[in-house]
Amino acid sequence: MSRFLLRSSTASRLVLRQHLAAPFSTAHALQRKKVMFPGALDSSYSHDLKFVSNVESIPTYQVMDIDGKVLDHAHEPQMSRDDARTMYKNMLTLNAMDSVLYEAQRQGRISFYMTSFGEEALIGSAAALDPKDQVFGQYREAGVLLQRGFTLEQFMNQCYSNEMDLGKGRQMPVHYGSKELNFQTISSPLATQIPQASGAAYAMRRDGSKQCVICYFGEGAASEGDFHAGLNMAATLGCPVIFYCRNNGYAISTPSIEQYRGDGIASRGIGYGIDTIRVDGNDIWAIYEATKAARKLAVEENKPVLIEAMTYRVSHHSTSDDSSAYRSKKEVEDWSKRDNPLARMRAWLMNKGWWEANEDVEVTKAAKAAVLKAFADAEKLKKPAAKEMYEDVYDELIPELVREKAEVDALLKKYPDYYQVNDFAKSA
Repeated sequence: MSRFLLRSSTASRLVLRQHLAAPFSTAHALQRKKVMFPGALDSSYSHDLKFVSNVESIPTYQVMDIDGKVLDHAHEPQMSRDDARTMYKNMLTLNAMDSVLYEAQRQGRISFYMTSFGEEALIGSAAALDPKDQVFGQYREAGVLLQRGFTLEQFMNQCYSNEMDLGKGRQMPVHYGSKELNFQTISSPLATQIPQASGAAYAMRRDGSKQCVICYFGEGAASEGDFHAGLNMAATLGCPVIFYCRNNGYAISTPSIEQYRGDGIASRGIGYGIDTIRVDGNDIWAIYEATKAARKLAVEENKPVLIEAMTYRVSHHSTSDDSSAYRSKKEVEDWSKRDNPLARMRAWLMNKGWWEANEDVEVTKAAKAAVLKAFADAEKLKKPAAKEMYEDVYDELIPELVREKAEVDALLKKYPDYYQVNDFAKSA
């Protein structure tokens, strides 16, 4: 637990009570070493006129180096061979799925896609959670869903918005959601999930639930007002939520150096009085260990935790982006060769004797075949029925929607070829 920068809200309240209870006089105030104002209880008086612009940079927690060698075996996770292999297979499967669906978008077969190239170690955070913990994602958390048991068929159905899509075709591709897996549906507006996660965590605290919420977002989202509102709410109310910031260096298209001047995103957590840790986001075991410890803090002490995972987005931001406009291709290639989350995990497994050199080819080939089959099956399915446009908002349709639905049904019946009704499932 010493790896975290700790701040106890209980201790702060105790200091405040002591300050308020102490007798006040001018002489007494002059003798104080700590300020008596309730807005900054840990500050000391100083006679130096000095503006503070920075503090010592927060260290980055790491379990293994870029060659997969564990640096301190006391921090090596107690992971079974099968579980470790499953996590690595999921990383390879995620890669295969990203490759297929990225090309599918380029062929015009789906409308949009976002890959996770370079950020596959995020799967380590999912492995550290309880299945009942609630997940609020942004849109690069497919690996979390994969680790939780979301099937390839479910991924493909969502990206195709077909009749088997859990979201009934109402969302853009990669905006996944699963009630069964406690994964809240992703929405496009940036950072809206952060205060929502704080609210859900507060409800858990009131219910006495021994679960927590984890909320994923990028460093670009930390520039939104919702970030500050969400963190402050969680800190002041004592919400069991883990804020997981993927700092991949570029947000959508703006380098970090142009986004902020402070010490990353982690320093902001400390500013809000939140237990904070910065980790190597390409080290799956650093992520796993930090998330596991963060969950213990959140659940047992009802407090928020901020994890800043330092990583590098190898891919374009999305299929709507061309990253060569704001960084060189050589920079990306150098990063991929120098520090690859997949290479680290593979080296660790091989050092343990849990993986053979030729297995990558076999697993990737099998994963790609499974992805392509699910892809082909999803492509054959029809789009959701027209009636789905009107469901799941009201328990009973309001009169305005009843009239609108009748008008649409009449148009579909009158102009079936124009509206390509055969491409859609029939309404019951």
